[in-house]
Amino acid sequence: MSGPLVVLVGPMGVGKSTVGELLAARLGTTYRDTDADIVADAGKPIAEIFYDEGEEHFRALERRAVAAAVAGHPGVLSLGGGAVLDGTTRELLAGRPVVYLSMDVDEAVRRVGLNTARPLLAVNPRRQWRELMDARRHLYEEVARTVVATDEHTPEEVAQAIIDALELPEGAAAPGVESTGMTQQGPTRIQVAGSAGSDPYEVLVGHRLLGELPQLIGDRARRVAVLHPEALAETGEAVRQDLADQGYEAIAIQLPNAEEAKTAEVAAYCWKALGQTGFTRTDVVVGIGGGATTDIAGFVAATWLRGVRWIAVPTTVLGMVDAAIGGKTGINTAEGKNLVGAFHPPAGVLCDLAALESLPVHDYVSGLAEVIKSGFIADPVILDLIEADPEGARTLAGPHTAELIERSIRVKAEVVSSDLKEVGLREILNYGHTLGHAIEKNERYKWRHGAAVSIGMVFAAELGRLAGRLDDATADRHRTVLESVGLPLTYRGDQWPRLLENMKIDKKSRGDLLRFIVLDGVGKPTVLEGPDPAVLLAAYGEVSA
Repeated sequence: MSGPLVVLVGPMGVGKSTVGELLAARLGTTYRDTDADIVADAGKPIAEIFYDEGEEHFRALERRAVAAAVAGHPGVLSLGGGAVLDGTTRELLAGRPVVYLSMDVDEAVRRVGLNTARPLLAVNPRRQWRELMDARRHLYEEVARTVVATDEHTPEEVAQAIIDALELPEGAAAPGVESTGMTQQGPTRIQVAGSAGSDPYEVLVGHRLLGELPQLIGDRARRVAVLHPEALAETGEAVRQDLADQGYEAIAIQLPNAEEAKTAEVAAYCWKALGQTGFTRTDVVVGIGGGATTDIAGFVAATWLRGVRWIAVPTTVLGMVDAAIGGKTGINTAEGKNLVGAFHPPAGVLCDLAALESLPVHDYVSGLAEVIKSGFIADPVILDLIEADPEGARTLAGPHTAELIERSIRVKAEVVSSDLKEVGLREILNYGHTLGHAIEKNERYKWRHGAAVSIGMVFAAELGRLAGRLDDATADRHRTVLESVGLPLTYRGDQWPRLLENMKIDKKSRGDLLRFIVLDGVGKPTVLEGPDPAVLLAAYGEVSA
């Protein structure tokens, strides 16, 4: 019977992709994933297919994808978690070398983590997991020639067990992969040093990081408050339930979406909830969401009882590379953005890349402004990677996505480790933000942060050029890189007087002296104080629509 050498089935999060790729390398063949085929054909993530067209439509797409792959792929093939629900698919798999990868419920919740794109595990992951497995376990066992447990086993051990069970001959490894297999990929851990009396902490970047949360919360905490935006109500409740299942008195506090959460009224609402719950200094706040959510969560933690521990779980690119790191917390006022706040570093930051799978493309691209900023002020490799594949940079599936996020986090971690309270070096992180914040205020915080900062960076580049600090090529490079990923370059020309007034309230200003971060070259940020008003106006003319 022709067809795949191995077919992997099993529940979501069991590691079919990791094991499948490793197994293909060991066997000297190719790997294929029917979920990836569906996404490629539909042009959108599986979660969106579920929500837009429903599960029945998705299952029809899955049935066709499995039939095509079984007929046309000779290597290692993995199927989606629910593929075995279809009777036609089960008949197609009869007699084939099918391996069921199994795991228990605790391991499943740890691995699936905070992936809000799992449409069938949206509320209570433990309960939903058990219900899914009750419906599917006998079907996995029905189609499988052998069962391999993955609990407490590395991908290498699982791959070896499959090779042994099916008596498969190992072939030449794929280029760049040794036949002995890859080491298990854990999360990347980026250290942020303690300073000014604060403790050091880690930023974890990877997948399936929910299992790290209890360790960060610790044994001393009795109560945990999970702050989340309305848009992530299901995720917030799932995390709250999981923490409750592990013995914490966990509450969920729902916040308004985006910048609407960053007000004194919302902070007071959170303080009231903490007071009614009996929150003490050993208890912990967890902020799950974008940059606005981690800003308000950190501020509430900083001000309750003059400071309790908090953990940031950013779910956007912006949150991961910027807002959740460094301990700058705050709220907005009518007079400006982040003018009320505190420096209060988190106890840890969990950047679960799986959370980005369901992020709308405009929000994803907005976060790239902060990534590109890191490239211009400190790490030019970031710019090189984006220029090599601008379209790939716009999506989680891009070849350099994890590296771009990790590099950006390292830039910020290094800066804030040296200057927690923005008395010197940390100012460079505000590159593009002086005009950017002014635009945000002018738009009553309805604009995406990254869009405003993008224009702010083009303005700063033109200001540096007109001041004789920056060469033409680097100034022009701002426009090409930002435009290549879809970020805006211009703003309304008639708004300059209002923007100028807004900038005078900027946190970097000293008295009436305006101060801007500009570049002397890529990776060479500096401060420009009190530029001539005519130069400012000329620079704004370059970004005026």
